[in-house]
Amino acid sequence: MTGRADDALDISVIVPAWNEEHELPATLERLREALAALGRSHELIVVDDASTDRTAELAQRFGAHVEHVQKRQIAAVRNAGARVARGRYLVFVDADTRVADATLAAAVRELDAGAVGGGALVLLEGPMPWIIKPSFMIFTMVWRHLGYAAGCFVWCRKSDFDAVGGFDESFYASEEVWLSKALMGRGRFGLVEPAVVSSGRKLRMHKPFALLFYSLKLLLRGPEAWKRREGLELWYDGQREGK
Repeated sequence: MTGRADDALDISVIVPAWNEEHELPATLERLREALAALGRSHELIVVDDASTDRTAELAQRFGAHVEHVQKRQIAAVRNAGARVARGRYLVFVDADTRVADATLAAAVRELDAGAVGGGALVLLEGPMPWIIKPSFMIFTMVWRHLGYAAGCFVWCRKSDFDAVGGFDESFYASEEVWLSKALMGRGRFGLVEPAVVSSGRKLRMHKPFALLFYSLKLLLRGPEAWKRREGLELWYDGQREGK
Protein backbone atom coordinates (compact mmCIF):
# COMPACT_ATOMS: atom_id res chain seq x y z
CA MET A 1 0.00 0.00 0.00
CA THR A 2 1.28 3.47 -0.81
CA GLY A 3 0.02 6.96 -0.30
CA ARG A 4 -0.29 9.86 2.12
CA ALA A 5 -3.25 8.69 4.19
CA ASP A 6 -3.77 9.93 7.74
CA ASP A 7 -3.18 6.43 9.12
CA ALA A 8 0.38 5.58 10.12
CA LEU A 9 2.47 3.56 7.70
CA ASP A 10 5.27 1.08 8.31
CA ILE A 11 7.95 2.67 6.13
CA SER A 12 8.72 6.10 4.71
CA VAL A 13 11.50 6.20 2.12
CA ILE A 14 12.92 9.71 1.76
CA VAL A 15 14.99 10.73 -1.26
CA PRO A 16 16.64 14.18 -1.21
CA ALA A 17 17.16 15.50 -4.73
CA TRP A 18 18.60 18.57 -6.42
CA ASN A 19 18.70 18.49 -10.24
CA GLU A 20 18.76 14.69 -10.31
CA GLU A 21 16.76 13.93 -13.47
CA HIS A 22 19.62 11.76 -14.77
CA GLU A 23 19.95 9.45 -11.74
CA LEU A 24 16.55 9.65 -10.07
CA PRO A 25 14.45 7.40 -12.35
CA ALA A 26 16.66 4.33 -11.85
CA THR A 27 16.77 4.95 -8.10
CA LEU A 28 13.00 5.27 -7.81
CA GLU A 29 12.35 2.25 -10.01
CA ARG A 30 14.64 0.15 -7.81
CA LEU A 31 13.00 1.46 -4.64
CA ARG A 32 9.53 0.82 -5.98
CA GLU A 33 10.47 -2.78 -6.74
CA ALA A 34 12.10 -3.29 -3.33
CA LEU A 35 9.10 -1.84 -1.51
CA ALA A 36 6.68 -3.99 -3.51
CA ALA A 37 8.71 -7.11 -2.69
CA LEU A 38 8.61 -6.19 0.99
CA GLY A 39 4.82 -6.04 1.05
CA ARG A 40 4.58 -3.53 3.90
CA SER A 41 2.60 -0.29 4.01
CA HIS A 42 4.85 2.49 2.76
CA GLU A 43 5.27 5.85 1.12
CA LEU A 44 7.93 7.28 -1.17
CA ILE A 45 8.90 10.91 -0.59
CA VAL A 46 11.16 12.93 -2.88
CA VAL A 47 12.34 16.19 -1.34
CA ASP A 48 12.97 18.47 -4.31
CA ASP A 49 15.47 21.11 -3.25
CA ALA A 50 14.74 23.92 -5.73
CA SER A 51 15.60 21.84 -8.79
CA THR A 52 15.60 23.57 -12.17
CA ASP A 53 15.31 20.35 -14.19
CA ARG A 54 12.62 17.62 -14.37
CA THR A 55 13.33 16.14 -10.92
CA ALA A 56 9.87 16.89 -9.50
CA GLU A 57 8.06 15.78 -12.66
CA LEU A 58 9.89 12.46 -12.77
CA ALA A 59 9.30 11.83 -9.08
CA GLN A 60 5.56 12.30 -9.56
CA ARG A 61 5.60 9.86 -12.48
CA PHE A 62 6.88 7.20 -10.09
CA GLY A 63 4.09 7.90 -7.64
CA ALA A 64 6.23 9.72 -5.10
CA HIS A 65 4.98 12.50 -2.89
CA VAL A 66 7.09 15.55 -3.80
CA GLU A 67 7.99 17.91 -0.97
CA HIS A 68 9.32 21.21 -2.32
CA VAL A 69 12.00 23.05 -0.33
CA GLN A 70 14.72 25.63 -0.93
CA LYS A 71 17.49 24.67 1.46
CA ARG A 72 20.69 23.84 -0.45
CA GLN A 73 21.85 21.95 2.59
CA ILE A 74 21.55 18.18 2.64
CA ALA A 75 20.83 17.76 6.37
CA ALA A 76 17.98 20.27 6.20
CA VAL A 77 16.56 18.62 3.08
CA ARG A 78 16.52 15.19 4.72
CA ASN A 79 14.90 16.63 7.83
CA ALA A 80 12.22 18.25 5.69
CA GLY A 81 11.32 14.82 4.34
CA ALA A 82 11.23 13.32 7.82
CA ARG A 83 8.84 16.02 9.04
CA VAL A 84 6.16 15.03 6.53
CA ALA A 85 6.81 11.28 6.78
CA ARG A 86 4.08 9.06 8.21
CA GLY A 87 6.10 5.88 8.59
CA ARG A 88 7.22 4.31 11.87
CA TYR A 89 10.50 3.58 10.11
CA LEU A 90 12.49 6.09 8.05
CA VAL A 91 14.80 5.10 5.21
CA PHE A 92 16.94 7.82 3.63
CA VAL A 93 18.27 7.01 0.15
CA ASP A 94 20.32 9.33 -2.04
CA ALA A 95 19.03 10.04 -5.53
CA ASP A 96 22.01 8.26 -7.12
CA THR A 97 21.89 5.09 -4.99
CA ARG A 98 20.34 1.69 -5.80
CA VAL A 99 19.02 -0.44 -2.97
CA ALA A 100 18.51 -4.17 -3.49
CA ASP A 101 15.36 -5.93 -2.27
CA ALA A 102 17.44 -7.93 0.20
CA THR A 103 19.09 -4.82 1.65
CA LEU A 104 15.82 -3.03 2.36
CA ALA A 105 14.31 -6.23 3.76
CA ALA A 106 17.31 -6.73 6.06
CA ALA A 107 17.01 -3.17 7.38
CA VAL A 108 13.31 -3.62 8.14
CA ARG A 109 13.99 -6.96 9.87
CA GLU A 110 16.53 -5.23 12.10
CA LEU A 111 14.05 -2.50 12.95
CA ASP A 112 11.34 -5.07 13.65
CA ALA A 113 13.80 -6.81 16.00
CA GLY A 114 14.44 -3.64 18.00
CA ALA A 115 17.36 -1.90 16.31
CA VAL A 116 17.22 1.91 16.48
CA GLY A 117 18.91 2.35 13.10
CA GLY A 118 21.82 1.63 10.81
CA GLY A 119 23.08 1.64 7.25
CA ALA A 120 24.94 -0.58 4.81
CA LEU A 121 28.30 -0.77 3.15
CA VAL A 122 28.58 0.99 -0.20
CA LEU A 123 29.86 -0.13 -3.58
CA LEU A 124 30.59 2.49 -6.21
CA GLU A 125 29.10 1.99 -9.65
CA GLY A 126 31.49 2.01 -12.60
CA PRO A 127 35.28 1.72 -12.89
CA MET A 128 37.51 3.30 -10.27
CA PRO A 129 40.90 4.93 -11.04
CA TRP A 130 43.71 2.70 -9.81
CA ILE A 131 45.14 5.41 -7.58
CA ILE A 132 41.83 5.75 -5.73
CA LYS A 133 41.30 2.03 -5.06
CA PRO A 134 43.72 1.61 -2.09
CA SER A 135 42.42 4.68 -0.25
CA PHE A 136 38.79 3.67 -0.88
CA MET A 137 39.47 0.15 0.45
CA ILE A 138 41.08 1.58 3.60
CA PHE A 139 38.21 4.03 4.06
CA THR A 140 35.68 1.19 3.70
CA MET A 141 37.44 -0.95 6.31
CA VAL A 142 37.64 1.96 8.78
CA TRP A 143 34.02 2.89 8.17
CA ARG A 144 32.90 -0.70 8.74
CA HIS A 145 34.89 -0.83 11.99
CA LEU A 146 33.31 2.40 13.22
CA GLY A 147 29.87 1.14 12.23
CA TYR A 148 28.53 4.47 10.96
CA ALA A 149 25.86 4.64 8.26
CA ALA A 150 26.93 6.11 4.93
CA GLY A 151 24.82 9.11 3.99
CA CYS A 152 23.46 7.49 0.84
CA PHE A 153 21.53 4.87 2.88
CA VAL A 154 20.38 5.46 6.45
CA TRP A 155 17.52 3.70 8.21
CA CYS A 156 16.07 4.29 11.67
CA ARG A 157 12.98 4.44 13.85
CA LYS A 158 11.17 7.74 13.48
CA SER A 159 10.70 7.96 17.24
CA ASP A 160 14.46 7.72 17.81
CA PHE A 161 15.21 10.06 14.91
CA ASP A 162 12.91 12.67 16.43
CA ALA A 163 14.34 12.10 19.91
CA VAL A 164 17.89 12.99 18.80
CA GLY A 165 16.73 15.97 16.75
CA GLY A 166 17.23 14.41 13.32
CA PHE A 167 20.21 15.34 11.15
CA ASP A 168 22.31 18.11 12.66
CA GLU A 169 21.72 21.14 10.43
CA SER A 170 24.86 22.89 11.64
CA PHE A 171 26.75 20.55 9.27
CA TYR A 172 26.73 20.88 5.49
CA ALA A 173 28.30 17.42 5.11
CA SER A 174 29.13 14.45 7.37
CA GLU A 175 25.67 14.79 8.95
CA GLU A 176 25.23 11.01 8.79
CA VAL A 177 28.20 10.57 11.15
CA TRP A 178 26.64 12.72 13.87
CA LEU A 179 23.24 11.09 13.44
CA SER A 180 24.86 7.63 13.65
CA LYS A 181 26.63 8.60 16.89
CA ALA A 182 23.46 9.99 18.40
CA LEU A 183 21.42 6.91 17.52
CA MET A 184 24.14 4.58 18.80
CA GLY A 185 23.60 6.15 22.21
CA ARG A 186 19.99 4.96 22.18
CA GLY A 187 20.38 1.30 21.26
CA ARG A 188 21.50 -1.23 18.68
CA PHE A 189 22.81 0.29 15.45
CA GLY A 190 24.25 -1.81 12.64
CA LEU A 191 25.12 -2.28 8.99
CA VAL A 192 23.13 -4.69 6.83
CA GLU A 193 24.03 -6.60 3.67
CA PRO A 194 24.19 -6.68 0.72
CA ALA A 195 25.85 -3.34 0.04
CA VAL A 196 23.99 -0.55 -1.71
CA VAL A 197 25.37 0.66 -5.05
CA SER A 198 25.97 4.38 -5.35
CA SER A 199 27.05 6.37 -8.38
CA GLY A 200 30.78 6.75 -9.00
CA ARG A 201 30.15 10.01 -10.84
CA LYS A 202 32.39 12.09 -8.57
CA LEU A 203 35.30 9.85 -9.53
CA ARG A 204 34.49 10.30 -13.20
CA MET A 205 33.96 14.05 -13.01
CA HIS A 206 37.04 14.98 -10.96
CA LYS A 207 40.70 14.14 -11.42
CA PRO A 208 41.96 11.43 -9.01
CA PHE A 209 44.85 13.47 -7.55
CA ALA A 210 42.54 16.42 -7.02
CA LEU A 211 40.13 14.17 -5.09
CA LEU A 212 42.91 12.81 -2.89
CA PHE A 213 44.21 16.29 -2.13
CA TYR A 214 40.69 17.55 -1.43
CA SER A 215 39.98 14.66 0.98
CA LEU A 216 43.26 15.17 2.83
CA LYS A 217 42.57 18.90 3.18
CA LEU A 218 39.14 18.25 4.71
CA LEU A 219 40.56 15.72 7.18
CA LEU A 220 43.24 18.15 8.32
CA ARG A 221 40.74 20.98 8.78
CA GLY A 222 38.58 18.86 11.09
CA PRO A 223 34.84 18.94 11.85
CA GLU A 224 34.57 22.73 11.71
CA ALA A 225 35.26 22.51 7.97
CA TRP A 226 31.95 20.73 7.51
CA LYS A 227 29.92 23.56 9.04
CA ARG A 228 29.95 25.89 6.04
CA ARG A 229 29.19 25.39 2.37
CA GLU A 230 32.42 27.09 1.29
CA GLY A 231 35.11 24.49 0.77
CA LEU A 232 32.60 21.67 0.23
CA GLU A 233 32.38 22.04 -3.55
CA LEU A 234 32.44 18.26 -4.00
CA TRP A 235 28.92 18.23 -2.58
CA TYR A 236 27.66 21.66 -3.64
CA ASP A 237 29.28 22.58 -6.96
CA GLY A 238 26.18 21.50 -8.87
CA GLN A 239 28.00 19.37 -11.43
CA ARG A 240 25.90 16.53 -12.86
CA GLU A 241 26.48 13.84 -15.43
CA GLY A 242 24.29 13.80 -18.51
CA LYS A 243 24.21 17.57 -18.86
